[in-house]
Amino acid sequence: MKQTEHGWSSATDSFGENWLIPVGGTLGLIVGNGPISVFAFGVFMGPLQMAFGWNRASLGFASALCALLSALALPFVGLLMDKFGVRRIQALAICLFGLNVALIGRTTTLPWFIALTALTGATGAAQSPIGYVKSIASYFERRRGLAIGVAMSGIGLGTALIPQYVQWLIGTFGWRAAYLGLGAAIVVVALPAVAWLVREPRVSQQRGPGSLGPGLGLREAVALRSFWCIAIAVLLVSTAVNGALVHVVPLLVDSGWTPGSAARVLAAAGAAGLAGRLLAGYLMDRVFAAYVASTFFALAIAGLYLLGSHSNPVLGIVAIGLAAGAEVDMVGFFVSRYFGLKRFGQMYGVFFSIFTVGAGLGPWLLGVMFTRFHSYDTGFAGCGLALAIASVCILAVGPYSYGLPGDTSASAGTA
Repeated sequence: MKQTEHGWSSATDSFGENWLIPVGGTLGLIVGNGPISVFAFGVFMGPLQMAFGWNRASLGFASALCALLSALALPFVGLLMDKFGVRRIQALAICLFGLNVALIGRTTTLPWFIALTALTGATGAAQSPIGYVKSIASYFERRRGLAIGVAMSGIGLGTALIPQYVQWLIGTFGWRAAYLGLGAAIVVVALPAVAWLVREPRVSQQRGPGSLGPGLGLREAVALRSFWCIAIAVLLVSTAVNGALVHVVPLLVDSGWTPGSAARVLAAAGAAGLAGRLLAGYLMDRVFAAYVASTFFALAIAGLYLLGSHSNPVLGIVAIGLAAGAEVDMVGFFVSRYFGLKRFGQMYGVFFSIFTVGAGLGPWLLGVMFTRFHSYDTGFAGCGLALAIASVCILAVGPYSYGLPGDTSASAGTA
């Protein structure tokens, strides 16, 4: 791979070698922290209520603690990956995460259930996109966005497949065995992917051991306008989009849909998220990423209107799902282009932590608004305003700091 003053060139962006890395990311993220800790969790709620009589508030508290611990752990995990490498941290975390999930099935008291569920936020932090995107960013330059999109498609696949797998396990063997089977799936799927497909990030020989290329440290980055523009945009979009998606089913049921039909329609958001990840990645390699991001945010605003007004809820869900899928891809791409690869793990961990906070904050805020006004209208209006502000912030980031020489999209944000 040839190095330039702006980073690595695309000399090794070829099929057959480097493209195994995003494929490994796809497989690993199918059993990533999101599909396991968020989407599989909902399938267990009914059986746990029947077995113990635990209410949804208590179960929801466990989920909220999981999100909080994940947000706190992510920057630390990123720093560890910067210092000690991606694969050894991921391999250890995959084993701990799988064991943690399996042990939840042995709990008999609510405090232990809450504690073990919350702990998955910490043990599963490394089984998030952070390590996979770090590896991809060091090997891909011109097609970095598409490569990240391919890896991130694993989250969409996991969102569709893992709840079905868990439901089958519960129906066949019971909820305790289902937790054991879920923990085993994490190890069986993710560990070989990390061992055989994901590669340790390429080290810059010209910049010394452990350096992946030029870039900024966290202390330098927080002094920049671009850091705060991206951080605010990530928080607002995550809050708005995740808040809306979590409340899709109750909104549709309130308007006359059956619970089964409403849940099936939500699958459209998952499919749209998968498409959004690939499409956003493809476009960001060719068009200034801030323009791509603002377009997807505008789609989400239109989707909120279609969903909230009931004029075309399915199309609205698809539009919101596209934005949800694109946003996670954009975090890694923006970090690499504005802050470089020197401390990519730590930087990505910080931004993904911000994303996680928004993902937990959005559903709660929208629920509070519904309880106060007995309608989602005010909450959706707030989500639309948040998305509009996010668009302004992301358009204010300025040109790339670590783009390719001669890349016109890199300077598209220049005033």
